[in-house]
Amino acid sequence: MTTKKLVQAVDHKAKGYIQGKDRPAGERWVTMSNALVRAGHGLTLSEKRLVMTAVSKLDSRQPLRPGEVRKTKVTALEYAETYGIDSTTAYEALKSAAKSLYNRSITMFEPASQRYGKPVKPVRTDMRWVGRCQYHEGEGWVELGWWPELMPALTDLKKQFTTYQLQQASALRSAYSWRLLELLMHFEASGWAEYTVEDFAASMDATEKQRADFAKLRTKIIEPAVNELSMKDGWIIEWIPIKAGRRVAKVRFTFRRNPQGCLAL
Repeated sequence: MTTKKLVQAVDHKAKGYIQGKDRPAGERWVTMSNALVRAGHGLTLSEKRLVMTAVSKLDSRQPLRPGEVRKTKVTALEYAETYGIDSTTAYEALKSAAKSLYNRSITMFEPASQRYGKPVKPVRTDMRWVGRCQYHEGEGWVELGWWPELMPALTDLKKQFTTYQLQQASALRSAYSWRLLELLMHFEASGWAEYTVEDFAASMDATEKQRADFAKLRTKIIEPAVNELSMKDGWIIEWIPIKAGRRVAKVRFTFRRNPQGCLAL
């Protein structure tokens, strides 16, 4: 596919998402800045489901008015329908996620640079997903008040963004699989992605032990995530570790859609 056609395809997705924001949650699009995609999200699976369902209801191209704080409502019913769970489980998951979400933070790293010929370490920035989270007991819905400094990563996006259909993640049972999906969709046009081990581990919210031992990163995160995406979202994914001396320095993924679709439900 030519670059022009790829741009048109992404543009079509974004437009379809905006025009379809009143569709069922599974048919909407999640759109985030590339910087947010690469960040550590710090979310459990139930929190990830709540946040991305809410993100899919935002108009990713509409700019914020001065002083505006966006609020988004998510119901237990749409949560249940999107993720294929019963209503009782959805109510409990939504309530639990709403309770803990306020304390979750995004971790972003600005790229390392040079100053006077010497390397400068990356700058770490932490911010919340929400400034307010209300669960309406007995009514089964949550209202998120987004963290103001986060909004440039979710709204008024004209370039440098990643988009995918929420339904692609609806069957996933691991936050790691979901994060890998987002990291791959960032490079959907090329069909391959390469990350340093440090950047990949940070984006995947790996534990300190997993970051220190690539074997643990491979068996606990990479292999299970690749397998689940292959089974449930119809991808053919191959990956290789790239060494610098005896140490694994990078991971490279090549991926494409399986013409036969998902291997299993």
